[in-house]
Amino acid sequence: MTVQPSGAQQPHVERPAGAGALSAAASSTTGAPTAATGNPKALYGGTGTRRITVHDISAAKERGEKWPMLTAYDAMTASVFDEAGIPVMLVGDSMGNCHLGYETTVPVTLDEMTMLSAAVVRGTSRALIVGDLPFGSYQEGPVQALRSAMRLVKDAGVGAVKLEGGERSHDQIELLVRSGIPVMAHIGLTPQSVNTLGYRVQGRGEEAAQQLLRDAKAVQDAGAFAVVLELVPAELAAEVTRVLHIPTVGIGAGPDTDAQVLVYTDMAGLTQGRVPRFSKQYVNLRRALGDAAREFADEVVGGTFPQEEHTFH
Repeated sequence: MTVQPSGAQQPHVERPAGAGALSAAASSTTGAPTAATGNPKALYGGTGTRRITVHDISAAKERGEKWPMLTAYDAMTASVFDEAGIPVMLVGDSMGNCHLGYETTVPVTLDEMTMLSAAVVRGTSRALIVGDLPFGSYQEGPVQALRSAMRLVKDAGVGAVKLEGGERSHDQIELLVRSGIPVMAHIGLTPQSVNTLGYRVQGRGEEAAQQLLRDAKAVQDAGAFAVVLELVPAELAAEVTRVLHIPTVGIGAGPDTDAQVLVYTDMAGLTQGRVPRFSKQYVNLRRALGDAAREFADEVVGGTFPQEEHTFH
């Protein structure tokens, strides 16, 4: 799929078998069945082929459906996740840490976000693509936030944007939504504020918990269609999920949120060194890629690659 001139995500009418929902054959092969919702409109395991929208996200909340979200930063990886049926992908500023080699998310630029968001959009046809607004692209106020969000919507083709902050970002969210740009909010641990917050659980203690509840209600009142809760005590995240009518997306926030998101390099075992406690490694791609690279190198040095079947005459 290519980004259309308007920049809007476009539906793709034909999809490979199994994309958006594991086929019976795939289920029997992997031993992992799809979500047993029995609902063709389900975000994960459903049979729809058009682009998922924020209205679909709201409908999932109403019927009590849980759903997965992964980060993605390139067209090839995004296409794999799209075929696996992942309904929402975040082009997160986590690209700074795991894709661009920065120590934190703070240096990530809007140009970098726009380029990689466009790649993810091109690599997908069903998932809702959410692009992060990086540090420095919305803190000045609503007008700056609108200009930045328009870049991601018009130039990259994302279906929604994400920004950090609760009460402090109310006006930014309100203007974006009023201008027709869906917003996913992000409260709790906000990595762009690492220099003031550090990397620690947020919302512990009565005062901090009440502030997080106020932040959650503020982003909902501003019009956000969903809110990420990062590094929040499970009991508090459950309470936020109960009182809000918009979906909550947990990352290190316990099992009771409406959705869960992971940074895909953590999930896939590509991250070097320490991995956050809240993450789970489902495969070790770092080891697999390293083994493949060493096998290739050994065959080149040993003269066994290329062989006749890899050679032209």
